[in-house]
Amino acid sequence: MTSSILFLVLSAGIPYYLILEKVGFISSKMVFIISALMLVGAITLSYYLPNEHQMLFVSISFASALYTIYKATKTTNFYRLGYYLIFVNAPFFMLFEEKGAMYSSALLVSLFGLFLIARFYEKHYASANYHYIRGIMLSTPHIGTYLTIYLIALALYPPLPNAFYFLSYVLNSEGTLMGYIIVITLFFGNFHLAMQVMKESVFGRPNANIHYVELNSTEKILHLLVVVALLALSINGVKEILL
Repeated sequence: MTSSILFLVLSAGIPYYLILEKVGFISSKMVFIISALMLVGAITLSYYLPNEHQMLFVSISFASALYTIYKATKTTNFYRLGYYLIFVNAPFFMLFEEKGAMYSSALLVSLFGLFLIARFYEKHYASANYHYIRGIMLSTPHIGTYLTIYLIALALYPPLPNAFYFLSYVLNSEGTLMGYIIVITLFFGNFHLAMQVMKESVFGRPNANIHYVELNSTEKILHLLVVVALLALSINGVKEILL
């Protein structure tokens, strides 16, 4: 029971971001970092304690995820979207049990890429808000391509790793009815959020009032390393399905 409560908190199974958002000196960027570090703690702890939980705790995290999906549809800030997605995917960490650590690790790699995008926007456009910065695939194809890759990964689309770990649970486990309800609901939740952002940022007509900036060489290398990490995790995810 104690370990389940600890995992519930660390894996973002309860919406503690509601408290952090009300603290004036904690920015969305810091909430993102805190949430990611807490999830790293949950992943690390899962290698020492069994990541097995009663459906009650999974259901609590599911209720939190549903509320967070609603919150995420209202934001146009990449930092907020990033930590909202950590909370949206918390039930998978608990439901997937021993596979939850790998799913959440792949999630964090995708979100690290999104964090780099947010930091880039904050640096060049004074905010991590993407609302007015549309059509980046046409104006800045490098950053548009990387953002598309991260959003496809977060939408649980193959050939990126989150999709393979997701499919591994569906195909190889003896899930319960509640488990499948959670899986199907959150699949469409992730898909909707990622596609909504893609529609409003990657595609569309570029804003003539914005001076679009492309990635520099160092930033391109960082994003390339993230993509390589995603591909390596994808190979491992395929192995998980085939085993």
